[in-house]
Amino acid sequence: MHDPRRLVAYGCLALSMSLVGAYVALSKPLVAAFPVLLLAWLRFGIAALAMPHWLRRPADEAPMTGRTRGLVFLESFLGNFMFSICMLFGVSLTSAVSAGVIMASIPAVVAVASWLFLRERIGWRVGMAIGCAAIGIGLLALTPAHAHAPADSAAPRASMPWLGNVLVFCAVLCEASYAVIGKSLTGRLGPKRISSLINLWGFVLSTPWGIWFALRFDFGAVSAGIWALLVVYALAASIWTVWLWMTGLQRVPAAQAGVFTVMLPVSAAVVGVVVLGETLSVPQIGAFAMALAGVVLATWPSRASTPTAH
Repeated sequence: MHDPRRLVAYGCLALSMSLVGAYVALSKPLVAAFPVLLLAWLRFGIAALAMPHWLRRPADEAPMTGRTRGLVFLESFLGNFMFSICMLFGVSLTSAVSAGVIMASIPAVVAVASWLFLRERIGWRVGMAIGCAAIGIGLLALTPAHAHAPADSAAPRASMPWLGNVLVFCAVLCEASYAVIGKSLTGRLGPKRISSLINLWGFVLSTPWGIWFALRFDFGAVSAGIWALLVVYALAASIWTVWLWMTGLQRVPAAQAGVFTVMLPVSAAVVGVVVLGETLSVPQIGAFAMALAGVVLATWPSRASTPTAH
């Protein structure tokens, strides 16, 4: 616990999830300005221009095996491409606060994924945490339509916050796979190379849709402020958060790293309330409390055993 390198790893994981939560909330103005699939393509493209030198294989790194290539693709497809699509569509249909509540279930979902794929045992506390997360998400069904409707063609969709909540939960599943697969990759590739490779795959996967929407989109109607927010979003989503997360995972087990995903919903909710002017309803407060209670149950260190790296 007092190992400085382990503390730095903890800091990287916490900062990574804080940035993810912030850009999840701040993506609301972006999805109001751009079609979601075009936005995803622009994100991957901007990030690709910023880190081509990270693609080069270091001299001390072994060539990728077929299994490693497959893991890189899955990490990008599930944890990068599908997470972005589900999250962006979901946030466009619901509020940043509700997205934050749902994403508070990530530690419990990571625990289940660790049990399925890393053979980690789920104790009674994690089982209760999964129940708390389910109750918290269920409470959102009591919340009336609360997403702010943008003054554009997306306005009718804002009447379906339940669909946005479902899509955000799909993003939670993608984020859990990102944590588990990422742990396997950090034993084979460096953080910078992982970041660049999964972003490149994201760009390839989104290119057909991106080009189709780009040919029909009026880029001149986008304000300078939205373009600046897009650049920050692209750098944060594809470079900073991925590099920080993979750097932390080098020294922290996947299940333990799930602790730090609590920073994601907290950050998203704070930005939603402070920056976007959203409000917390009583059901949302109850849901957030249940979700965070689940986080505490799932991540509180046990005296009986100490997690070991995989």
